[in-house]
Amino acid sequence: MRTLKCVLAFAIVAMAFGAATMAPSEGAAPVFPNETGQNLNGKTFNLPADFQAPASFVFIAYVRGQQSQVDSWKGVVADARKRYPAIGEYEVPTLSRGNSLFRGFIDGGMRNGIQDPAVRAVTITLYIDKRAFNSSLGITSEDDIAVLLVKPDGTVLWRSSGAYADGKSAGLDAALKALNP
Repeated sequence: MRTLKCVLAFAIVAMAFGAATMAPSEGAAPVFPNETGQNLNGKTFNLPADFQAPASFVFIAYVRGQQSQVDSWKGVVADARKRYPAIGEYEVPTLSRGNSLFRGFIDGGMRNGIQDPAVRAVTITLYIDKRAFNSSLGITSEDDIAVLLVKPDGTVLWRSSGAYADGKSAGLDAALKALNP
């Protein structure tokens, strides 16, 4: 009986931890959750509602070293924006809520590293519960960036991850054409 209780307790704990990192169930579309953040110019955004386009490329990064992955997608985004000029683009550094004590230091460091006011305007830092955020988007690893095409209602139309490579943008054209921006 004691062994059964231990097995049940372990199963409950495992399910609780697993549920927080699992992708959405089969057939369930990921949704960008409602979060509040500030861009590097100090303006507050309520995401995804404040994404200023019918759909936006959203690059979710977790550590500074992932900027090269974000940059690897710039050509794809530039091409897409030539064909669909109404598409937006945002970089969303995502940090744990516990880092909010160092928010001024972290944001100041990013501001000093990004001199272009236009890039600062579309770099929105989130200090959030990353586990819940990642779960709602079906992100199972922070080792790579997430690349999303998101509508202001949070609908994720397309997704990829990591640095750009041939084939990673599969399905992007169809998602953009479906928008008819």
